[in-house]
Amino acid sequence: MTLATNRRRHAGNTRQAILDAAVTAFTRHGYTGVGVREIAANAGVTAMLVNRYFGSKEGLFAEVVDVSFAQPTVVPQDARDLAAETAEALVARTAPDTDELGPFALMLRSAADPRAAEIIQAAVEKHVGARFTDALQGPHPQERAELGLALIAGTWLMRRIIGTPALRDADPAALTAHLTRMLAAVTEPPATPSP
Repeated sequence: MTLATNRRRHAGNTRQAILDAAVTAFTRHGYTGVGVREIAANAGVTAMLVNRYFGSKEGLFAEVVDVSFAQPTVVPQDARDLAAETAEALVARTAPDTDELGPFALMLRSAADPRAAEIIQAAVEKHVGARFTDALQGPHPQERAELGLALIAGTWLMRRIIGTPALRDADPAALTAHLTRMLAAVTEPPATPSP
């Protein structure tokens, strides 16, 4: 192994350690609730090194959001039955005993900051919004996809974050069936009116 290869490997590991620490910090505390020094300390590096790799706190946040939203967590890639598979994933991801770290918590805890909200909006459009829109047939796919995302976000908020008893304690199979029917209203092409 050459010295240059070793440096690249260490640089890659350092960058990943910063990114991992930032994902955890921003998801738990939101964009305004955590600083670069705290993230750097959790990654075992200096704040100067964080800025060297990511440019700024905003640059680091943008990368965290992009990485977090790139992975299909609820809206599946290449679904055979978009409504049913999305509903099933949503029920599993919002179960009371699941890990709270994820793109929804990151979005919820950071969206109050206007710049963070812009970054999140761009990531939603680029990743989950595009996946959802591309999977839809018929007119107004982007509008229908965003309605589906609103249903997902509302369910996530009520079931996982607020923990309303009816949703938190719902039978998973029954809740999946309800959500499948609701999501089908936006995933199935609207009927064309007869002439």
